[in-house]
Amino acid sequence: MFQAGLVLEGGGMKGVYTAGVLDFFLDKGIEFSSVYGVSAGACNMCSFLSKQRGRALAVNTDYLDTKKYCSLESLLTTGDLFNVDMCYHLIPDYLYPYDNETFEKYRGKAYSVATDITTGKPEYFRIRDMRKDIDKIRASASLPLVSRNVKIDGRYYLDGGISDAIPLQKSIMDGNRRNVVVMTKEIGFVRKPTTQLALMKARYFRYPKVAELMAERHINYNEQVAYIERQKAEGGAFVIRPKKKSDVGRVEKDVEKLKALYQEGYDDAVECYEELMAYLERSM
Repeated sequence: MFQAGLVLEGGGMKGVYTAGVLDFFLDKGIEFSSVYGVSAGACNMCSFLSKQRGRALAVNTDYLDTKKYCSLESLLTTGDLFNVDMCYHLIPDYLYPYDNETFEKYRGKAYSVATDITTGKPEYFRIRDMRKDIDKIRASASLPLVSRNVKIDGRYYLDGGISDAIPLQKSIMDGNRRNVVVMTKEIGFVRKPTTQLALMKARYFRYPKVAELMAERHINYNEQVAYIERQKAEGGAFVIRPKKKSDVGRVEKDVEKLKALYQEGYDDAVECYEELMAYLERSM
């Protein structure tokens, strides 16, 4: 196990790119002492830490034709575009059982990042037991407007990407001098201001911090990317990200597109393997 942080960006179903990278890590037996997952990154983190190669891709592609998985019907009837019962209970408990025993053997620390919608601050939930902590993963991946607020210990949470999309700074503050950052946005990507601010203000009028965060999200995200580039230059981060823009949407129904993006992530990890190992071995 490398004494290093692994930071996983979200990005909806573009997260299959990360799934490809992580499956290569599994093939090579690469482990990290700390893992920070945001939104789709938190979901991918789960299968990586249970060492279930191929599971993250399968969960993203095998149930696309099932209305109960991800559909307008689910959104209208439950308040969640991605059906909570299917995604967080039926799949991990029955359809593609999660290997809790292997996860429990993980000797590092795993965190899912969610946003406290009252304070607007990120919450870094420590994941110790996937069965008991599943709502902390769900909170991290609950996209605004198309998900219900997730209640944990009396407080309400949504997508971690709203408040800390790429928590490299948190990993460094936790003492990780070396970090591998897996991003889902391509090289050169610059986030633009949201076009849904009016909807955010209306939907979350009781939680004004949500709209405030969304209004500044493009600024904060672009500053995070600049910080990552500085850390990369200084040796604090090794970055793996797509080289070109993907046509995979945040909610994608085309299986072949998803599989192609997964393979792109795997191939990019293969390509930088020797450089990555040289970087990580300096942390030992």
